[in-house]
Amino acid sequence: MALALLLNSLLPEPMTWPLYAAGALTSSLVGLQRPALDAIIPRIVPHDQLSAAAALNSLRWQIGGVAGPTLAGLLIAYSGVETAYALDAASFAVSFLLGLRLRPSPAGREAEMPSLRGILEGARYAWSRKELLGTYTVDVVAMFFAFPLALFPFLADRLDAEWALGLMYATLPLGGMLVSASSGWTRRVHRHGRMVAYAALLWGAAMAAAGAMDNVWLVLFFLTTAGAFDMVSGIFRSTLWNQTVPDGLRGRLAGIELLSFSAGPQLGQLRSGGMAALTSVRTSVWGGGLMCVAAVGVLTVALPKLMAYDARTDPHARAKRESASAAQIDGRDAAEPAAP
Repeated sequence: MALALLLNSLLPEPMTWPLYAAGALTSSLVGLQRPALDAIIPRIVPHDQLSAAAALNSLRWQIGGVAGPTLAGLLIAYSGVETAYALDAASFAVSFLLGLRLRPSPAGREAEMPSLRGILEGARYAWSRKELLGTYTVDVVAMFFAFPLALFPFLADRLDAEWALGLMYATLPLGGMLVSASSGWTRRVHRHGRMVAYAALLWGAAMAAAGAMDNVWLVLFFLTTAGAFDMVSGIFRSTLWNQTVPDGLRGRLAGIELLSFSAGPQLGQLRSGGMAALTSVRTSVWGGGLMCVAAVGVLTVALPKLMAYDARTDPHARAKRESASAAQIDGRDAAEPAAP
């Protein structure tokens, strides 16, 4: 896709439709890649270190989220969009070559061939786990009401701070990066469902504050704060999933999670843009934040299993711990030489 965009940019008159086509196809490829990435982490990371793994994995994305747009902007400003596309394509080539050297991760003993029946089985399992459904629901609601990314250019214009647009886009991953880099405390938290909900409440409150501020530096501060709380929610969502979902269903559940991960932000752009057209840009930002707080507050009452989840006593988490311990013992036994 990066190479196709490069070729399009080299045309005498570059076309617009390839931009939309590349965006759609890239999203489809991510839909194939992300469930596999999410499913493999619990197979190679010890059970008690999954929170740390979630934080480090997110840190990788956040560094890219801050550095990528910044570097791209500089390249485009000084060397042109063609250079940016060329370096992007080259970076994917390097990633592909490195990927070829990775050892394969064979399917688990309980794995089944892909089928429609298997997808339905995964959906039934997700429906039976109300705490899992709660994490999906809270995330979709938070993104729907309080993710006004499309309004940032207009917000910068209303604040007479067009220079701050790039900083606005960098604030959310920056806040997440700060949390990821200091996430050692997450291992001491056991009520992951509560943390998902509380972090979503604070995400909405921070976004409401950002929309209400007149000073651009305060806006940037509260956007960074919102990104930090979103990262807290993400760490504990990932930990809850990875510590409780059986290996045989992990890929299918990751696919379901990807639907919520994708739908919420996209619907959020429709909400924020439509509300801004009916009211104003800043009203859409702070109003969406307040609606997020109200909606998540209702969910904390409506989802008792999410709020009651405790990794120390949950039967699904306990079964995963026992399975991980048994696998470690089997691995040590297999590595020891046989007695003479």
